[in-house]
Amino acid sequence: MFPTITNGPSVSTTPADNTTPWWREAIIYQVYPRSYLDTDGDGVGDLPGITEKLGYIAGLGVDIVWLSPFFTSPMKDFGYDISDYCDVDPLFGTLADFDRLVARAHELGLKIMIDQVMSHTADSHPWFVESRASRANPKADWYVWADPRADGNPPNNWLSVFGGSSWQWDSRRRQYYLHNFLASQPDLNFHHPEVQQAQLDALRFWLARGVDGVRMDACNFHFHDRQLRSNPPATRADNMMATDVNPYGMQAHLYDKTRPENLDFLRRIRALLDEYGAISIGEVGADDALAVMADYTSGGDKLHMAYSFNLLTPDFSAAHVRTQVEQFEARVRGGWASWPVANHDSVRVMTRWGGADPAPALARLVLAMQLSLKGTPCLYQGDELALTEADVPYELLQDPYGIAFWPEFKGRDGCRTPMPWTDEAPNAGFTAGTPWLPVAAPHLAMAVSRQEEDADSPLQFARRFIAWRRRQPQLTRGDIAFFDAPEPVLALRRSLGKEGDAPDMLAAFNLSDRDVSFAWPDAADARESDDHGLPGTRKGARITLPPYGAWYGTVT
Repeated sequence: MFPTITNGPSVSTTPADNTTPWWREAIIYQVYPRSYLDTDGDGVGDLPGITEKLGYIAGLGVDIVWLSPFFTSPMKDFGYDISDYCDVDPLFGTLADFDRLVARAHELGLKIMIDQVMSHTADSHPWFVESRASRANPKADWYVWADPRADGNPPNNWLSVFGGSSWQWDSRRRQYYLHNFLASQPDLNFHHPEVQQAQLDALRFWLARGVDGVRMDACNFHFHDRQLRSNPPATRADNMMATDVNPYGMQAHLYDKTRPENLDFLRRIRALLDEYGAISIGEVGADDALAVMADYTSGGDKLHMAYSFNLLTPDFSAAHVRTQVEQFEARVRGGWASWPVANHDSVRVMTRWGGADPAPALARLVLAMQLSLKGTPCLYQGDELALTEADVPYELLQDPYGIAFWPEFKGRDGCRTPMPWTDEAPNAGFTAGTPWLPVAAPHLAMAVSRQEEDADSPLQFARRFIAWRRRQPQLTRGDIAFFDAPEPVLALRRSLGKEGDAPDMLAAFNLSDRDVSFAWPDAADARESDDHGLPGTRKGARITLPPYGAWYGTVT
């Protein structure tokens, strides 16, 4: 017998209305260019391939296409190590290809958001080549350089996210330089005003080409402590940036990132974006990511939205999801969140939350839950197909993170394998050449071509549910409150308040593979909504949910 559900307090009291900014009602779809569609046969996806599939993306019903980096790069971290911020890497095409992509997206009513990796560059970037040449050149202080300690060791104990010290010795300058990620990704010195301006100029270059928004990678890594103080040991175990095999999580990262100076730089970025009517979303990897998200989105003068790794963990419980949303809302002060459950850095959600053999219904449940939370949903390519994590053998691994921590941590290649477009063509229609990562054999049965022909497929459900959500203003712009429901049930209310033009919506989600039945007095007089495509029933005040089922109802 489950306990009776009691109403929980609302975690947001600001009424929503028709003046809600458009991006708060939007859905973001992330494209990882290397793995979307290859049109020139070199085994790597490209910009023309994305342009060719923009009709497919628009058909999902999403609003914003986030493109992971496509800039000139040595590709040691697959584009997140940039050597020219203002050009397209030949691997992906040309600037003309990019312009055609933007134009086509706008024709289809889609917005284009690009990834900006400002905190660091590739070590082949001309800025770093000049900076490391001597201690007395115009860009000598554009990067974070420090003398060794008397015994030759690095200046402090800071660690790299990808393992080991975050300091790399350079024989040219006889100093260490800082790298929060790979040694080939030196960190820029944002205390230098010319560095800030150079990055703003690079961003303006793309905004002038028609870009509608920017996703800011590692946006709390821009500044470091000028005194280079060592980090203390970690006192909390919720660092979402590290795995349990990585000592990075053993430190409290007080001095190597999330410094207060970053707030003013984010204000400068917002002012530039406002000139073009563009938006921003920031990736926050921090010890207390929810607090940083609130700081970075509050006041209407910094980021438009922020997202963290907090729902990219293995914890698939109602308590965890509720806690993340409630804590953010309690701290938000007018800011806004985006809640991803998958991206190019995490194990695919079907495997992470469903195990080695996930139930097909899980994909529907996860999408419905994600799109029912308050915030702008961020979907990852292939999740609309219910793709599972690919098993990439060690000899085919590309990700330096996975190679460094194999076998306990296999890296990020498993979520980056090519999109399966058709099961009737070599490499699932992704490329005519040899794909940069192998196409996962289990993905062939989930190919777009198969799912297009199946009315009950995850793809067809995603299209229908996204269209249904668009007709529910409570889900796109309403406030949120949770109810005390028995695990594994997540129960919530979305409300437009007194200013609203629609009744409150109640929703309950069964986050398990077993039947659940529970009492919900607030739902007793609700009008059931039965056109969303998820199984779940109500009889009086009792809600019955099959495995991974959901129920929606409206109540005045």
